[in-house]
Amino acid sequence: MEITILPDECISLIISLTSPRDASRLSLVCSLFPSAVNSDVVWRKFLPHDYHQILSNSALASSMDSLSKKQLYFHISHHPVLVDNGNMSFATDKENGKKCYMISSRRLSIVWGGTPTYWLWKSLSAESRIKIKFKSKGL
Repeated sequence: MEITILPDECISLIISLTSPRDASRLSLVCSLFPSAVNSDVVWRKFLPHDYHQILSNSALASSMDSLSKKQLYFHISHHPVLVDNGNMSFATDKENGKKCYMISSRRLSIVWGGTPTYWLWKSLSAESRIKIKFKSKGL
């Protein structure tokens, strides 16, 4: 059976069962694959199932629906997005689409965190994604 007789939707579904890396490579294998590989069907499977909920309160929320699923996948795997009022950043692992969170010190529950004797809150530069850092005074 020739793979070329399969409908694009079928090829997209098959490709979605691979990995993001394999899907990207498959676009080079056959002239029919690029349209299937670029399909939202493929990249929706690689995004976390709750990506919409996670990103809904981020700066990316307004443009999220205008991006293709492939563009969104690569955007959040290369550019972590601040969520939770800037207390966390969210990204996906480029290789497998798994969720990656970076939690700010403000979100952590640190013993004696509010005690200046033990801890120091320092403001960081305006260019930093995280605006404040927490430093132990090392007593």
